[in-house]
Amino acid sequence: MYAEIAFIAYHFHWSYEAILAMEHAERRRWCEQISKINKAMSSDDNHKSLRNLGV
Repeated sequence: MYAEIAFIAYHFHWSYEAILAMEHAERRRWCEQISKINKAMSSDDNHKSLRNLGV
């Protein structure tokens, strides 16, 4: 749980209280979305965009 909170807070700058108030499944979904965004942004394929992720 602490890793999820730290991960979301680092990337989105949301408060500890706001993140902690989420259900575990919701925190996991946010972590998955952040990971997808990070992967797309660090990809060698410069033609990818956030739109490809549905964002």
